[in-house]
Amino acid sequence: MILQFGTSRFLQAHVDLFAWEARLAGQTVADIAIVQVSDDPVRAKRLAAFNDESGFPVVLKGLEAGQAIERRIVVRSVRHGFAAARDWDALRTLFVDRVTHVVSNSGDNGFYIPAEDRVPRVADKAPRSFCGIIVALLHLRWQAGKPGVTFLPCELAASNGATLRGHVIDLATTLGLEAQFLDWLGSACTWVNTLVDRIVSEPLEPAGAVAEPYALWAIEGGEGLDLPFTHPAIIVTDDLARYERLKLHILNLGHSWMAERWHDAGAVPGVTVKDVMSDQASLGDLRRLYAEEVVPVFEEHGLGEAARDYVETTLDRFANPFLEHRLADIFGGHEAKVKKRIGGFVAWADESAHVLPMPQLRALAMRYGLES
Repeated sequence: MILQFGTSRFLQAHVDLFAWEARLAGQTVADIAIVQVSDDPVRAKRLAAFNDESGFPVVLKGLEAGQAIERRIVVRSVRHGFAAARDWDALRTLFVDRVTHVVSNSGDNGFYIPAEDRVPRVADKAPRSFCGIIVALLHLRWQAGKPGVTFLPCELAASNGATLRGHVIDLATTLGLEAQFLDWLGSACTWVNTLVDRIVSEPLEPAGAVAEPYALWAIEGGEGLDLPFTHPAIIVTDDLARYERLKLHILNLGHSWMAERWHDAGAVPGVTVKDVMSDQASLGDLRRLYAEEVVPVFEEHGLGEAARDYVETTLDRFANPFLEHRLADIFGGHEAKVKKRIGGFVAWADESAHVLPMPQLRALAMRYGLES
């Protein structure tokens, strides 16, 4: 079984959809069980839908080879929905006995571990955090003498697999767990770095999502890599950093730049990325930002051609006439996003041999205290 941490519309239109399409293509794909870590009552409503065998819809809208398409797929790869706090006993049994792969999208602060999870806990009570839950479940699995698990995190963090591994091992060490268990975490479990890329613009209720046709799941290759399925949108690569930079510092950077301007202009509700792209002045500003401040940095690092191509692809995706991707949604967690997308880009630019001015991006980084 594949265990998924995160009930987000993104995972429904990405991993869950891929798994179902792989099954339709004739592959033998394990069922997916979804875990809700938080106590968010809105997300809790989705759990009943995840336990419904009739599935949930994913609607793909956009342009493919210049042609408008709209396709509705009923996804039936998900079979179970668990709330960690409520279903802890069932989740522990499932993890020990059946889980082979773990996917996750725990949000921008998803690897955060609160103080209460850094001290020994009552065994029959679920930890509060994603990492705390993972340590507890893996410890049970190790105690049962079971093989390790493959982790395929989808969080937008550089080297997300290695980062998750580090947090898990550090927490296990802090909790004073056995040295043999710590060795098992590093040797028996596989922590894979991945990069996801798909714009998922809105949720459907009680479960499901609307997304663009474009999708990418870039997965870093390595010894012992065991994927739960294959799919045309999955690319196994030895150069994951290339995909990470392009997505984070072009597509995601552009989103945060638009969201900042929207907020500064009064945060008018209902404004979408499509609205920005249909305004010629705003579109011109965005094109200049990419041409004058973004692409030159990629050129300094030998990725100029790839960046120019990805900018054009990104602008086409932003202009998708069928998606209502609200800037209010993009603005959620804005400060953390700016730190990664823009602050990280400025820092990368400053690693190059030439000082690049980037007035807009440097000013935005300084606004959030990300550059001296």
